Amino acid sequence: MTRQRTADVRDLDRQALALASGVIAQVQGADLVRPTPCASWNLAELLRHIVGENRGFAANAMSAPVDRSIWDSGDLRTDAYRAFQDSADAVTEAFAAPDAYDRQVEVREFGIFRGRVALSMHFVDVLVHGWDVAATIGAPYHPDPELTAAALTIARQWPDTPSSRGPGAAFSPQVPVSTDAADFERLLGLLGRSPLWTRPF
Repeated sequence: MTRQRTADVRDLDRQALALASGVIAQVQGADLVRPTPCASWNLAELLRHIVGENRGFAANAMSAPVDRSIWDSGDLRTDAYRAFQDSADAVTEAFAAPDAYDRQVEVREFGIFRGRVALSMHFVDVLVHGWDVAATIGAPYHPDPELTAAALTIARQWPDTPSSRGPGAAFSPQVPVSTDAADFERLLGLLGRSPLWTRPF
């Protein structure tokens, strides 16, 4: 896991959340049934996952005992954007605490991590899921090179084993990309996405 400086990771995460927010604000009701680069989810299911992840990171960063079902609690209510924004604000608030990065944060079934490491995981997750949403609705998505470079550095430290890749695992198998691929394309491939994915309809 990365050893990014606390302030830097907080800033990176806020930027990734803002980027995702700008894309999710463009989602229309008719888009929710669209397939996504996350093959087992349509857009509504992906957004529920993102909201649940935000709520899970926020709750666990508060150091109180949390039921693991929080990670699957991504209710979109009647407004997917508002549900996302509320959950994003909760993450930012939880990790703004002065001692947040020294806390022990449980992240799903993956284990317990120092707060700064947990937030680095959240940062990468949000940055890539922002692309998933953008690709699904055909919206542009251009993360700042600093965000991409930081996310790639973090993700390269994650396990790449049979138990961590494939059906039922945390990640899909890596997708090969061209030798001259841009850093964000490398990040997508590393985390099991094809940079060439386009929505089928």
